[in-house]
Amino acid sequence: MRRQAKPGRRAAADAAAASEFAIGGVTVAPGTRRVVELPVASLYTHAAPLHLPVHVVCGKRAGARLFLSAAVHGDELNGVEIIRRVLAHRALRSLRGVLVAVPVVNAFGMIQHSRYLPDRRDLNRSFPGSATGSLAARLAHLMLEHVIRPCAFGIDLHTGSSHRANLPQIRADLSDAETRSLAQSFGVPVLIDAGVRDGSLRGEASAIGVRTLLYEAGEALRYDELGIRVGVQGILNVMRGLGMVAGRREPPRAEPFIAHSSTWVRAPSSGVVIAKSALGDHVAKGNVLAEVTDPSDFFSGESTDVVASASGVVIGRTHLPLVNEGDALFHIARFEDAESVAAEVASFHQDVFDPEQQY
Repeated sequence: MRRQAKPGRRAAADAAAASEFAIGGVTVAPGTRRVVELPVASLYTHAAPLHLPVHVVCGKRAGARLFLSAAVHGDELNGVEIIRRVLAHRALRSLRGVLVAVPVVNAFGMIQHSRYLPDRRDLNRSFPGSATGSLAARLAHLMLEHVIRPCAFGIDLHTGSSHRANLPQIRADLSDAETRSLAQSFGVPVLIDAGVRDGSLRGEASAIGVRTLLYEAGEALRYDELGIRVGVQGILNVMRGLGMVAGRREPPRAEPFIAHSSTWVRAPSSGVVIAKSALGDHVAKGNVLAEVTDPSDFFSGESTDVVASASGVVIGRTHLPLVNEGDALFHIARFEDAESVAAEVASFHQDVFDPEQQY
């Protein structure tokens, strides 16, 4: 069995100064923590101004600077709870370096239960932004200058979009050795070697030399306990790998499996979907993943099969049974040994809920 590679550490020259951390005109002293409210904009009612809440935990000793971000898409909530649990974790009592955490980046979207900002722009396609542009551009610029740029590493937390769930996974540029080491240290079985998208937070962070992982798990507007636990544990694993926190390391697992490509299987017709495959399942090309039935004809028993277009592991799927022709239904990641990946995923999920496991 392949063993997970040891995560790399950043040289001391790249570590944060132990003296203080400055953000938005506020200085956070070593050995202290503080919430800094960066002004964004007022609601059009002027009932209350909105701020970007930045939690800064400054260690007593020098170490790496790591940022955490969640709810870049306002309806993706898992990361909010992940960051809350990380900030409350006892491991931060002995923190080296600086942790900069933004649990709610897109408060406008969260208020509206929406992925987008009020102008319907996608914040994760608006980086690097500008101080004088649209609301999305201004918020992206604020994040970039005050949260991302001062750090050496980052983890951006996401879920699937509306009615779609994702298997816990890390997406990153695995061609970069140090980013790959960080991704392996997170501790999930599945890594996706994903190029950056124009305008994305991860893309702009990488462009300025901030190595960033993207964690995907669960679906929008839902708390998923599995995805939350895996996210908390993964962040602490990365921090241990960077030398930021002490504590018991997780038992060594097999080296994560890397997918270099993936594909969506789409609905061949409109109707009601009866799913036959779940997240983490191993599927072979030609397997029937689901059936699409006609809700107006319950007597004929006729249906249209949804067939896997490639062999691999299901890493994303829709939870909405009502579909139109062409809707994305199942996201399949391709692996050299997909059957072993599925077995490892199942074992990993069982371990997450093992009462003996602590993180």
